[in-house]
Amino acid sequence: MTDTKPPLEPPFTLGQVEAGPPCCEPVAQLQIRDLAVAYGASQVLSGVSLDVFRGCITALIGPSGCGKSSFLACLNRLIDLLPGATASGTVQFDGQNILSPEQDVKRLRQRIGMIFQKPNPFPLSIRRNLELPLLERGINNKKEVNQRIETALRDVGLWEEVKTRLHSPATRLSGGQQQRLCIARALILEPEILLMDEPCSALDPISSAVVEELILRLKGRFTVIIVTHNLAQARRIANYAAFFWVTEKSGKLIEFNRCQHLFNNPRHALTEAYIAGIKG
Repeated sequence: MTDTKPPLEPPFTLGQVEAGPPCCEPVAQLQIRDLAVAYGASQVLSGVSLDVFRGCITALIGPSGCGKSSFLACLNRLIDLLPGATASGTVQFDGQNILSPEQDVKRLRQRIGMIFQKPNPFPLSIRRNLELPLLERGINNKKEVNQRIETALRDVGLWEEVKTRLHSPATRLSGGQQQRLCIARALILEPEILLMDEPCSALDPISSAVVEELILRLKGRFTVIIVTHNLAQARRIANYAAFFWVTEKSGKLIEFNRCQHLFNNPRHALTEAYIAGIKG
């Protein structure tokens, strides 16, 4: 297989990729430049530069170990919690570099929420799972709390399923329900961006389809960045796709474009080989 097209060179910005479908505003909400991540002396990601567009779903694809989850963890400073991890470069969000030591990390994580691979509800009631983030933010008016809880549960399609048992343990919910509850817990703080690290990989096919449909409903209201190993899922839900690959030294961003263009007309031979199942 030969690379017949000249690959785009980073940074992958609005001037290089085609505008998204009508649901997407062609506005860069995150501007990432020369992002690098290391764990001690081990470099796991280097030279990542791209724009993330407001209101769109961006899928991060590539083999295990190429730095996708580390990239995601930088975007709301969860990288700070990983022993020995360091991040460099810039991630501009609302005029500020979120990697700066002056960044208000607590506020940042309210604006950029995170959904993990395995559902992680608190071992408390369904209601308490949603109350705690609000109380932490200083929201304790009972009427407002009740309204936000109902709205968040409706947003994820859980209200009719749990409205009569809000005081039941969240751990009694099914896996798919638990994941939707965790998404509701993130939504209740009214974030601008949602980061999702393989949110369907621990779910059965039916629950996975429900969560996937939910992610599609969030498009436009939120910017979603999702790590997925399911290429079919990426094609179904994403407006943009970023393909990562691991080199001898570290993970790299190889190609970024509109999802349909990246899958149907890849510019880089590695992208073409990965999508075809020849590599990875």
